[in-house]
Amino acid sequence: MREKIAIGLAIAAAGLLAYDLYQIFLVLPDEAMQGAIYRIIFFHVPAAITGMIGYFVALTLSVLYLSSGKLRWDSLAASVVEVSVIFSVVNIVTGSIWARVIWGIWWTWDYRLTSALVCVLIFSGYLMMRRAIDEPTQRARLSSALCIFGCVDVVIVWKSIEWFRNNHPGPVLSIRTGGGTIDPAMERMIYFNLIALLLMAAALVLVRTRQEATAREIDSLRRLANAA
Repeated sequence: MREKIAIGLAIAAAGLLAYDLYQIFLVLPDEAMQGAIYRIIFFHVPAAITGMIGYFVALTLSVLYLSSGKLRWDSLAASVVEVSVIFSVVNIVTGSIWARVIWGIWWTWDYRLTSALVCVLIFSGYLMMRRAIDEPTQRARLSSALCIFGCVDVVIVWKSIEWFRNNHPGPVLSIRTGGGTIDPAMERMIYFNLIALLLMAAALVLVRTRQEATAREIDSLRRLANAA
């Protein structure tokens, strides 16, 4: 059943993404000030939001583990974090490509970019820590604590362009400003692509959850064999 849901989500994501790519590259015109490079925003912003949503889902799952002690919540949180890190990296890479064209540099240490990099490092450390700890309960407990800590930085990433003066453009979406500065047709495509990436992320999480469950079963069998 889980495999069928994952396949269905992947097909839906692929279909919507194909429609989005057609609209982005063949229907929408170039932006007046930035030209064609502005189209990267249709991947940069949705990837950032997808990653952030994933981190807070993992936060919820980590709290569920700490309150219940059930390892399945920890495994699911780990799967969500792994997928979220991928989208966060996509966000940073696409942002660097945009910055090279518009700013003339690949990177600058402003608040938004630095906090986004710190976020990737924290949750990459989360994944590496899980590989380094064999005991399931200790691994789950420490992972949950680090996930909760990491989500503090996620809030800083989200609010940094409002809290600090920096090089990064300010909010453009109407959902944040109450009257966005981006053309409504362009904003609509950001949301369409966000839905596509969320569907893709959900499919990947289901695949990773299956793998985590298998790894947990193998670990249990190995422990039983060693105890015998």
